[in-house]
Order: sequence, then structure tokens, then C-alpha cells
Amino acid sequence: MTEKLQKILSRAGIASRRALEQIISEGRVTVNGKLASIGERYDEKEITVKIDSKVVFTPESVTNECRVLMYHKPEGELTTLSDPENRPTVFDHLPKPPSGRWIYIGRLDINTSGLLLFTTDGTLANALMHPKYEVERIYAARIYGDVTDEQIEQLENGVMLEDGKAKFNKVVYVGGEGRNAWYHVTLKEGRKREVRRLWEAVGLKVSRLIRISYASIDLDPDLKTGQFRELTLSELNKLRKTVHLEPVATLPEPLDTAKGSSTRSRKAVQKKIFDKPVAKKTFNKDSKKDQYKDSKRNPYAKSSSFSKGNSETSDRFSKSKCASYKNGSQRFERNGSDKFEKKSSYSSKGVESRKSSSFSRDDGRQFKHGLTFKSRSSASHSYPRVKRNG
Repeated sequence: MTEKLQKILSRAGIASRRALEQIISEGRVTVNGKLASIGERYDEKEITVKIDSKVVFTPESVTNECRVLMYHKPEGELTTLSDPENRPTVFDHLPKPPSGRWIYIGRLDINTSGLLLFTTDGTLANALMHPKYEVERIYAARIYGDVTDEQIEQLENGVMLEDGKAKFNKVVYVGGEGRNAWYHVTLKEGRKREVRRLWEAVGLKVSRLIRISYASIDLDPDLKTGQFRELTLSELNKLRKTVHLEPVATLPEPLDTAKGSSTRSRKAVQKKIFDKPVAKKTFNKDSKKDQYKDSKRNPYAKSSSFSKGNSETSDRFSKSKCASYKNGSQRFERNGSDKFEKKSSYSSKGVESRKSSSFSRDDGRQFKHGLTFKSRSSASHSYPRVKRNG
């Protein structure tokens, strides 16, 4: 069977089809000693290809190896091979395959986390993303706002977006209330930001979005964000069956997971991007009320101490240890038993209420109120599991 040259070379992992088309049009590619041109078709088992006089493909390069990785993408990573702004990408810590290159199946935007599949099989990747197969995708969406039956009916019947009519095949409420209400939505196409745009079209906002299933392959609940694993043989053949491809008999040798494709320090990059300075605010008796009002105004702030999502209220300065916001005239000192003792403040005119209190330690350092304390967020996020009929 003959195929276009750029498709053969792309499947071999040499470059993307678009990049190869550019290289071919520049006259830098020869096939069996003859200059190649756009549109020519070849049998991959009968050609030797050179780029800039360097051999990049031979009949021995042809392999039938099919690998598929399941990756739990965190928020903040781009689904692209490289980024001009040097932001984290999903390829930063993937192991290099023995042959070919990783092709992602179904892009996720920077603010969406969850299941992302990679494969070295270009035919499988193209089939899983082709509209004619109507591959099912399931997302867990946390919705901010009151969702009515009329809105759900409208989403399932279809709404008009900028690029045409779109709809969810199914919308299922799975738990939570208020700003923590979760829905599982199913669709069979993958337009850009389609899930978010559909909810916005009916006047609602998505505060968190996680892809939990693609082509009947569910996200492994034991897989933490930033981790990956190869699919089992049954999972791989289940994926191939979805797009009517022949099953494989055996899996290739396991990947060497000790070798990644990048030496980027993910922690350093994420800290640079996400650690934004927090404005200081005086800690007084009304501070909790003020922060609660702030969280009402910005329900998508993950660091809010009073979010009903996955954040926990910080107990660093709980009422049992820090009663100064009730009585400003009290002062605390740490004694030998690591407890706080009260001391009153006096002036020449008698007892006066101090505007701010402080903590004293044995080493002489003092800590004054006026700091804004972040909540302790859970390292791994939980979300409702997929519910299937039968």
C-alpha cells in the first residue's frame, strides 16, 4: 500500500506532517536518490529517504510496534511539543520511545486536567481523533451556578456556538451542591474548549474540568497528576477495537521509565508560573468575613480558605491558639512546654487595647498579625467516578 511521503516519515517520528511538507517543498528531501515533491506516494518498504543528504528512513525502519501511554495531565501544562515562552508541556517528563515518537490523542487546554493518551502508532492516533468514528469522551465538570432542567435539556438538544451547533450526548449530575456541584458530560467530538463554551452558552461557568475517559479507557484512579503508565494488552486492544483496527497479539518491551525526554525541573517552572504574590491584609476580627466575601466574588480561586471544593481551612492560627483578634490587649509568650501564656499590656494611663498583637519566642523573634495565610490544598484531587450503565 502506498502513502504520501510526509505521512510515512511522520509515523516514523522524524517530524510532524506540516514540518515535513515544508522541508519537502524546499527541495531538501530525496527518495531512492531522486528529489521528492509534495503529493508523491510511496511504499514504505521500498524506499530510502535522505534529508540534507543524511539517511533518515530505510525499509529496516518500518516497525509494527504499537505503544499507548496513559498520562494524568495536571493543570498548567500545554499540549504541545514545545512552547516559545518556555512553559511546561505534557512532553517534559515522558520517556523516549525506542522507535518513532509520541503522538497525543485529543488535546487538552492548559486549564484542563485528566486523561491524555499518547501513542507511537500514527494510524491509531488518526483514527481515534477522526470525526467519523465518533469516539466518546467523558469529562467531570464542576459548575458554578444553579443548573436547571431546562438548561440541561438545552445542552443535550444543542446550542449554537461560533463554529456551529454543538451538544452534549449526555449530562449526568453526580454529586455536590452550590459551587461544588459536579456533572459528567459526554460528547463525541473534540472542538477547541467545547465543554467550557457549551456551559457558557447557557449562562454557566466551569470552575474545574477533568477528562476522565476517552474511547472507553477510564483514567486510572491510582495515577496521580504528572504520572503515566502504559496500557495493558486488553486495554490496548479495546482501544483498537473502538476504531475497527486489528488487535495486537503481544505488547512490546516495557519502556525505560528512568529516562525522560527533558531535564526540565517541573517544580521550578510551576512555582515561577503559579506562585503569585498575595496582597497583605490586616488580621482582625472581621478578616474571616472579608475573606468569605472575597471567595464569593471569585469562586474559582483555589487558594481560598473557605472554598467548598478541595481546600481545607488553615488551622495555623486557630481560635484556641490565637484569641488576639477577640481581645487586642492580650499578648502571648511561648513557655518551655511549647504553650502560649497570656500577658496584658499596660500604659501610664492604664490598660489600653493594642491595635495589633504579637507572638514572642524564646529566640527573641516576634511574629505580628497582618499576614495572609493560604489554605492547605490536598496534593491529589478527588472527583466523582465514572458511572456506566450495566
